[in-house]
Amino acid sequence: MKKRFPVTSSLIRALLIAEAANPEWTSVPLEGWSHAMALRKRVNAHLITQIRNREALLRAGLQEHVDFTTINSEKLARPMWKLSSVLRRGSEGGWTTIQALAPISYFYFEYLIWKQFGERIRGREYDVVHRITPLSPTTPSPLAKKCAGGGIPFIFGPLNGGVPWPKWFQKERKLEKEWLAPVRRAYRLIPAYRATLNYSAAIIAGSRDTMRQLPRKYDGKIHYVPENAVDPSRFTTVRTRQIQLPLQLLFVGRLVPYKGADMAIEAAAPLLADGRAELTIVGDGPQRLALEAMVRRLPRPDSVHFIGQVPHTDVQRYFANADVFVFPSIREFGGGVVVEAMMTGVIPLIVDYGGPAELVTHDTGFKVKIGPRPEIVASVRTVLEQLAAQPSLVSSKIGPAHERVQSNFTWDAKARDVVRIYEGALGNNSQSEDDRSSTA
Repeated sequence: MKKRFPVTSSLIRALLIAEAANPEWTSVPLEGWSHAMALRKRVNAHLITQIRNREALLRAGLQEHVDFTTINSEKLARPMWKLSSVLRRGSEGGWTTIQALAPISYFYFEYLIWKQFGERIRGREYDVVHRITPLSPTTPSPLAKKCAGGGIPFIFGPLNGGVPWPKWFQKERKLEKEWLAPVRRAYRLIPAYRATLNYSAAIIAGSRDTMRQLPRKYDGKIHYVPENAVDPSRFTTVRTRQIQLPLQLLFVGRLVPYKGADMAIEAAAPLLADGRAELTIVGDGPQRLALEAMVRRLPRPDSVHFIGQVPHTDVQRYFANADVFVFPSIREFGGGVVVEAMMTGVIPLIVDYGGPAELVTHDTGFKVKIGPRPEIVASVRTVLEQLAAQPSLVSSKIGPAHERVQSNFTWDAKARDVVRIYEGALGNNSQSEDDRSSTA
């Protein structure tokens, strides 16, 4: 392999692969879009995405074939999605089942990419090829080996996922249809997975937990860049409310057992009963009817407000009128909603486990220990009682929380860190093919 020389970041030509990238959706598609657009401000980037995102990208002002290219892999993607729905017995939950089938359609997606862009990659029209989504490490990228063979660094990640189910919540695991969770790590035996790690010039871990899951032999090329970020141009509302009783508590998320909305209600019950707090729940899901029944049994059911599902851009209106974001989720890979809360000046109260635990510090929020459900409820209640007695405990964390987000969790900050990874891969990509194969 010929030696590559460092390329100035503003001149780096990056081919960005984000099968999911859509500014009008939430979760991974919004992440893929936001990450790609932040990188476009720092490098000369072209985005490849799935055809289902085409209309949204055009509405966002991007030019097809100039700014982005779509790949039509629906011939395989659609039947695989239908099959996963059948195996999950519906459309809710079953994330590990989805991921178990994902490589089949994703390999076809990358096959079509190579068919269309292979000559351009081999011709060194791009300096780096970066797979942004899927986020799951269980979905390998055959492109890694093809890019390495042509002397082009392949950047793999951010990767996130695989947070183990806490042993106290196996009932919730079954309700979420996570039947394959106990054998999830079998994906490491897939030859394509090992090859992807071998041939990637850099591997980005989106969480410390995922970082620990990666084989130690790759430590030299693993980089930790938190998956979660917020777009300041989207979240422009700043909380101005003066903290006073009743405390305004907020929960935002899918209404499913592992997210913990029921624990938030139970923990806050004494404060709701005597008027020291009100709780607003934004989101929808299969647990909603049970939660509403739970609230009707409270002494003051009107102290809890169910808003339902709202557009992502409207969530900040509810943050702006809240004091504490109560989010006792027991298995969260990322927790981007926690970053959004801190961005708008709302202090998070979370379980010290998974993604949110990496985002919140002692100075920026409150954490309770993971454990059996009654212990989590009791711990959350203790914190809420303290805050009701001394609201200044919340006020003291607002500034540090906002500053932490601005410094570490904006998409621009994330793009800055990723470009440094590009520069490192380009400046040190002189390993011979023999050396590279010796790591396989």
